[in-house]
Order: sequence, then structure tokens, then C-alpha cells
Amino acid sequence: MRKLIAAINMTVDGFCDHTSGIPGEEIHQHYADLLNNAGTILYGRTTYQLMEYWRTVLENPTGEKAMDEFAVAIDKIPKIVFSRTLQNVDWESAKLANQDMEEEVSELKQQVDKDIFVGSPGLIVALTNLNLIDEYQLCVHPLIAGSGLPLFKNISEKITLKLVNTKTFGGGAIILYYEPLKNSNSPSA
Repeated sequence: MRKLIAAINMTVDGFCDHTSGIPGEEIHQHYADLLNNAGTILYGRTTYQLMEYWRTVLENPTGEKAMDEFAVAIDKIPKIVFSRTLQNVDWESAKLANQDMEEEVSELKQQVDKDIFVGSPGLIVALTNLNLIDEYQLCVHPLIAGSGLPLFKNISEKITLKLVNTKTFGGGAIILYYEPLKNSNSPSA
């Protein structure tokens, strides 16, 4: 069974606006390696459209090794896009979800393949509320944004997480690896 892993960048105060992080070579390399070892990534429409930027880097490399390798990795990985408004996607490695989210993700998790990643705030919340996330990889940047899109907006129940690993980057960002404790939101837990 495949794991569903929520992997996202955020600020110390919990916002996940893509312009708030402090990207660097180490972080780009980390995510390129992550994508190269993943089976699928799930996006919502907004994040998918933001990620299309990397297609331009693929066509016109920056000369920065980690950024260019990330562009190759994001291009290769199969992407499933959940959207109520997109009628089609033209990125060769992407397709629109053809079932509701719970059905689609549950079927993906049953397949034998590499892990599934989800990188959109809205999908992370929806999949958290469905108890489908097996691990959270939260890359916390040393920055207080003050405002933006809060990551865990609209979570319906308390969820207890267990810290299973950390990874620190030279620029001060840290990835916190958490697993949700099963049934942590039940009264008897």
C-alpha cells in the first residue's frame, strides 16, 4: 500500500503562500530528490497552475543546478489535478482527476508503486479531514509572514501528530516529519 504524504513549505506563523518561503539550492535539491523518488503528486488547480512555471525553466534553464534539476523532476512526475473549473490540462505528465477525491486517492493508495505526494494547501486540508494523510512533511522557513493562506484552515477535528524525523537546511529552514496518530481525534484517545 502506498503512503500519502503532504509535503509543503510554510512560514513559522503557519502560512503557505508560495512567495513567502526562502528557496535556496539545498531546498530545491531536496524537493527534486523527493519528486524523483515519488510515484505521483496531487495538486489543486491553483497550485498546478503555479507549478506550470517550471515548464519555462525546463525550456530555458537558469544555470542553477538545483533549480534546473527541480524543473526536470516536476516535469517527469505524474500529476493528478483536482479541479472543478479546468476542462483539460496540457502538461504531458498531468491529468485531471476523474473521480471524487476520496475514491481517487483511496484507489491510488491501494496500488503498488512509489508514494503519493500532495502539495496543495486545499487538498491537504480536504485529505486530512478524510483521514487519508499518512505523513506530513512541513518545511518551516525562518520567516514570519504576518498574513497569507493558512495551511490548516478548516480542519474539522483535533489531530495529534507524532514527530518521526527532522531535516535542517543551512539557511535555517527545517522539515518536520509527522505521522498522525490513528484515532487521535476520538474521545477515547
